[in-house]
Amino acid sequence: MNAFYYKYTDEEIKELLRSLSILVDTREKQNQHILQYFNDKAIPYESVKLDTGDYSVMLPANPGLGIIRNLYFPVAVERKNSLNELVQSIKDRTRFENELVRSQKFRFLLMIEDPSGYENILRGNYQSKYDPKALMGSLKSFETRYGFTTVFIPKEVAGHYLYYEFYYFVRNYLKGAL
Repeated sequence: MNAFYYKYTDEEIKELLRSLSILVDTREKQNQHILQYFNDKAIPYESVKLDTGDYSVMLPANPGLGIIRNLYFPVAVERKNSLNELVQSIKDRTRFENELVRSQKFRFLLMIEDPSGYENILRGNYQSKYDPKALMGSLKSFETRYGFTTVFIPKEVAGHYLYYEFYYFVRNYLKGAL
């Protein structure tokens, strides 16, 4: 629960959520499909340097509702555009683990654009000689140690997934449920 809390009405929450803006890390690559979804749905977003993850969220200042400056939320999503990118990240343990250490102050999610990713790990369907059991063991150990979740989704729904992940996080935060 937040140390400071204001009880917004349902109408105020709806107004705030309409202004929600997705933050996209400036180093994020191969994400045109996500930005296209945001553009098609008129979802505000901005490119900024994020220290943790590839995506996050903020509410712009709204003095009428007591938000005098932009409000940034402790939530981040790290996106991997394929299972192969995930495997490379896990093999580069130091860099990947440093990202996970930085994520400890956030609700953190690892999103892999491969709807069959879990099964593909088990079957070794990726471009590496990394043993499937070792890969799964590393991924699950990282999840447990750093308290995050991995989701495997189709590339075509990545923008939708990100928006609603952040929308409901902020909504619940504003309702005092987090």
